[in-house]
Amino acid sequence: MRAPDTVPDAVPDIVPDIVPAGVLQTVGRTPLVELTRLEPAARFRLFAKLEAHNPGGSIKDRSALELLREAIREGRVVPGRSVVVESSSGNLGIGLAQVCGYYGIRFICVVDPRANRQNIAVMRALGAEVEVVTRTDPVTGEYLPVRIRRVREILAVTEHAYCPDQYSNPLNPRSHHATMREIWEAVPGGLDYLFCATSSCGTLRGCAEYARAQQLPVTIVAVDAEGSVIFGREPAPRLIPGHGAAVRPALHQDGLADEVVHVSDLDCVVNCRRLAHREAILAGGSAGAVIAAVRRMSDRIPAGATCAVILPDRGERYLDTIYDDDWVAAHFGDVAHLWKEDRPVPEVAPC
Repeated sequence: MRAPDTVPDAVPDIVPDIVPAGVLQTVGRTPLVELTRLEPAARFRLFAKLEAHNPGGSIKDRSALELLREAIREGRVVPGRSVVVESSSGNLGIGLAQVCGYYGIRFICVVDPRANRQNIAVMRALGAEVEVVTRTDPVTGEYLPVRIRRVREILAVTEHAYCPDQYSNPLNPRSHHATMREIWEAVPGGLDYLFCATSSCGTLRGCAEYARAQQLPVTIVAVDAEGSVIFGREPAPRLIPGHGAAVRPALHQDGLADEVVHVSDLDCVVNCRRLAHREAILAGGSAGAVIAAVRRMSDRIPAGATCAVILPDRGERYLDTIYDDDWVAAHFGDVAHLWKEDRPVPEVAPC
């Protein structure tokens, strides 16, 4: 996006140029690598978009930059005066903390106990104020409705407060038009399947919108969590933050995905560990989800096809959970053989 010819009157002259500068220039254009060791006998090629290479460590950096850049341009957010308030499980919070820190904007992030401790520490290190809700919604048993209500409460009593609202703001998916374009341009010979994890539906919708607008012959596979309500299933407890949702996001639209695959928390754990063991890629929980979906569909993917997965974030934020043997054993039992010996993941966790 080019800089505007004029800056709105509400924005003082000291507002920095909203064309990405400094560290924000490095958002996007992440590497695409071929995965050759994960499934050596596969009849198709598999590529991975490494969104951990964004400066804040996740694909949410794209959303955060687009959401706030446009708000600054339109004068809804004024550096030095406005307060940005948002709900996040962690990654968008880090992206927003980074953008707010760069532009000198106060940022309050509402999270819940499932947010990784490292995510919270990173947000605070970047200058964000983090509030943790501790009670679940009495109707759904989930934290998300409580987080959203708390954001509204803060907005009501805070002067010059602004909520980007990642769950309904069309700028969220718009930021991922570039994600799809980058993948399409980098994959040799064209792309047949794209596997995309779902949460706010920003990435899924953005990639689908771009693919259809450009009439790209690619099958979009949405990968959702067991226990998520996005595609009409009943809610159930989930362990992996940032994958699935307890409330269907306003950004969701029927028909975004050509196919939908639901995967369990154990699927995520096993395939994250398998990805680390075989490809030396330490990625976050939803990365394991998309790898699990590829494996589940492998018999139906035509020979010679080209597939891509989006790996949304880095695995360092999951060292206390997915990559911690004691945590895994406490929640699932002795399951190390599942990734070490390439065994099928059972439908029900052992414990």
